[in-house]
Amino acid sequence: MAVQRSEPVSIVQLGAPLGEGPVWVERDAALWFVDIKSYRIHRLEPATNAIQSWQTPGQCGFVLPSADGGMIAGLQSGLARFDPTTGAFVPLVNPEPQHPGNRLNDGTVDPHGRLWFGTMDDGETAESGTIYRLGADGRCVASTPSCAITNGPAFSPDGRTIYHVDTGKGLIYACSVGEDGTLSDARLFASIPNSEGHPDGPTVDAEGCVWVGLYNGWGVRRYSPAGELLEQIRFPVSAITKVAFGGPERKTLYATTASKHLLAAERAEQPHAGDLFAFEVDVPGIPGVEIRHGI
Repeated sequence: MAVQRSEPVSIVQLGAPLGEGPVWVERDAALWFVDIKSYRIHRLEPATNAIQSWQTPGQCGFVLPSADGGMIAGLQSGLARFDPTTGAFVPLVNPEPQHPGNRLNDGTVDPHGRLWFGTMDDGETAESGTIYRLGADGRCVASTPSCAITNGPAFSPDGRTIYHVDTGKGLIYACSVGEDGTLSDARLFASIPNSEGHPDGPTVDAEGCVWVGLYNGWGVRRYSPAGELLEQIRFPVSAITKVAFGGPERKTLYATTASKHLLAAERAEQPHAGDLFAFEVDVPGIPGVEIRHGI
């Protein structure tokens, strides 16, 4: 099915150095996202255009809703419980005390309510990052080979396939997911040459197609479940970091962007770099799931 869409437009002007992690939270009809390098969490209520912001105690790669009514944040120091009413953070677990130069970068919740998240080298060179699954016992289980910059993961609508990204090498992988969360049958899903941009944060729509933002690629791509490139949506900024479906019918695609890599002249040519963008599509996203395990 062809995707009918509007053009991407800037809806929140932040000029964020590194906007990331958009997620639609059903219970408050709001989009949550972060600015990693500014140590900020943001919450946008589209119905009123109201935006709230909180300071984080370190670089924060994502914030996701938990079934107990709270939020879980992925900080450089590890997972933490975040209370929006007080702004307080309570540490839960550090998956990598052996890698003090790493930080948490991206995360999602699978259809079973399990939290999955990635780590990466904050210097973006050492292959010290991996994708973790938070077990029911609260321990973090390393689930993919190491790379310098992980992104994702994202899940197919039935939860049986996971997609994760090696951003530096331009590779998107797919794996089969067992009932217990173990991964098997790792395979290359798509490869993107550096000249076309670096694959960043992915998401999946109701048809099982994978959407991925392109850092330094001026757009967002949509791939079929078989890995066929279906289309690319052009943006007026070069670095799209992640996309997420939201809105009442999950037909609004939100996209975070970045400005930290731009020189002064490039910044002048991209006045909306680092803003939050949105556009409309016909194929909706998958309903969100709250974290139910390991917290």
